Amino acid sequence: MDAYLIPAVDGVAYGLLLFVVAAGLTLAFGVGDVLNLAHGTLFAFGAYAAAEISDGSWGSLALAVLVGTAAAGLGGALLSVLLVPLAGRGHLAQALLTFGVALVIGDRLTALFGKDDLPVTVPQTLDRPVDLAGHSYPGYRLALIIVAALIAAALGLVVTRTRAGHFVRATVDDRDMVAMLGVSPFTVRTSVLAGAGALAGLAGALGAPVIGPGPRTADLVLMLSLVVVVLGGMGSIAGALVAALAVGEIQTVGVANFPTIAPFALFGAMALALAARARGLLPSGRAA
Repeated sequence: MDAYLIPAVDGVAYGLLLFVVAAGLTLAFGVGDVLNLAHGTLFAFGAYAAAEISDGSWGSLALAVLVGTAAAGLGGALLSVLLVPLAGRGHLAQALLTFGVALVIGDRLTALFGKDDLPVTVPQTLDRPVDLAGHSYPGYRLALIIVAALIAAALGLVVTRTRAGHFVRATVDDRDMVAMLGVSPFTVRTSVLAGAGALAGLAGALGAPVIGPGPRTADLVLMLSLVVVVLGGMGSIAGALVAALAVGEIQTVGVANFPTIAPFALFGAMALALAARARGLLPSGRAA
C-alpha cells in the first residue's frame, strides 16, 4: 500500500489541476465551437506569473494568481476576436490559427524568461510537509486539492444554477433561440473563451509548483487537457472531471509503479474512447 498511497493522493491533486484547465477547453469547444490549441499557453501565463511574482508571501501569491488569471482571461477574449474572420471555415482553420498563436507566444515567453524551468516559491506555511498516514507529504499539494475541488464545485454551480450558466447551456443547444432572446451568441462565446482562459491562467498560477513554468509546459498541459476532453466527452463538465482524475492517477500511480506501461495506457484509453464514440457506444458530449 505504501507504493500506491502517496502516488494516489498525488494523482488526485494532479487530476483536479488538469480538470480546472480542461474544463475551460471543453467549454470553449462545447459552447463556442472553438478548438483552441493555444489553451496550454494560457496556462503558461499563470505559471510564469507565479514564478515571477510569488516570493513566499501570501500577498505575492494572491497577486500572482490575480495577474495570471487576468492575463489568460484577456488572452482568451482576444482569441475570440481573432477567430471572427474564420467563422464557418471549420475546426481545421481554428486549429491552425490558435496553434500559430501558441507558437509565437511560446517563443516570446522563452525569449523573455529563458529556456530553463523556473522555480516557484510558495508561502512557508504551505511549503511544510504534513503527516499523511505515517508518510511525509507536501502541504501545498493538499491545499491544492482543497482549492481545486472548490473551484470544480463552483464551476458546476455556475454552469447549472446561474442565469449566465443557463445562457451558456442554451447556446450549446440552440444559438438562434438565444439570439431571439436578445443575447448575442458572439458575446456568449467571447465570455466563455475569456472564462476558459481565466480558468487556465488560474490553474497555471496555482499549479506552478506542480507543473512548473518552462518551454515545454504549454505543450504538456495542452496534450493532457486534450486527452481529458476526449475521454470525458466534448463539452461535458462531469465527464471532464472523471477523466481528469483518471488521467491524474495514470500519470502518478501508473508512472511510479508501471513506468513502461503508463504512457500506453493513457493514449490507449483515448483511442478506445474515440473508437467507442465512433460506434455510438459512448455519448459524444457537446453539452455543458
